[in-house]
Amino acid sequence: MIKPLLFILASVFSIATLAQPYPNKPIKLVVGYPPGGSGDFLTRLAADELQKELGVPVIVDNRPGAGGNIAHDLVAHSPADGYTVLNATHMAINRALYKSLTYDPDKDFAAVTRIATGPTVICVNNNVPVKDLRELIAYAKQSPGKLFHASAGYGSAPHLASVLFESVAGIKFTHVQFKGGGPATQSLLAGDTQVNFATAPTVMGFVRAGRVRALAVSSRHASPAVPGIPGAEEAGSPGYDFTFWFGLFVPAGTPPAAIERLHGAMVKGLGKADVRDKIALQGMDATPSATPAAFAAEVKKETPYWEKLVHDSGAKVE
Repeated sequence: MIKPLLFILASVFSIATLAQPYPNKPIKLVVGYPPGGSGDFLTRLAADELQKELGVPVIVDNRPGAGGNIAHDLVAHSPADGYTVLNATHMAINRALYKSLTYDPDKDFAAVTRIATGPTVICVNNNVPVKDLRELIAYAKQSPGKLFHASAGYGSAPHLASVLFESVAGIKFTHVQFKGGGPATQSLLAGDTQVNFATAPTVMGFVRAGRVRALAVSSRHASPAVPGIPGAEEAGSPGYDFTFWFGLFVPAGTPPAAIERLHGAMVKGLGKADVRDKIALQGMDATPSATPAAFAAEVKKETPYWEKLVHDSGAKVE
């Protein structure tokens, strides 16, 4: 009689647990980049705000490597219960960049909300004798292959920002791939590389300290979130315009109620003036999606743009 009784008690406990309102245990928030860059900053900010609104611990899990694929794969194959969340940029980039993936960007994820949008900051080592994009382009043409670009990794926003700039300007950098924006910026500081298209959190402290020179932001016009730095048009490259975003995703099949709960909590957090100010200080703007469905539609609409950008770049990772 003891075993059947234990089985019944266990079943009752399981049913009671399932019946508890979401969330009722810690949530893991995964990001595919190391500490020090915009992806990590936004993940930690999102975790703080979700924790405040949801009333459960939200634990950041950095899984850098393979352009975010390690993190994407982990979340794609996690239980679809709302307790594993991914902070990522557009995953169609990796589908175009990598020969094969262990997940399907279209089928394995459900969109929750966009978090923030921003340009990259185009910087050079202080020893590079240029003061704007026009001079950078001329210098690159005079010294083909001699300007080394510190990239945050294949498929990252800084990498694609630089690829688009090369295409528009008709120049070519020698790309050196790092595992994130932090290590890439350290390379620029050391003088091992000369050019860096960086997310604002990784580089603005060094710009303000005069340790690297910012030539422009990658958007056509100057961004209020990155004051004092001209837009690409003003800096001498009128045909260039690039911005990136990060947003939250969960495994496909996650209950709609959990997705709505996450969306509502994140949007409420992003609506706070102090949170928007923190994001602005990092060179980005808070851009929450109206609904999870709206974010999903935005992701779908942008897919051809990102895939074409990667294909035109000729970049491939085996």
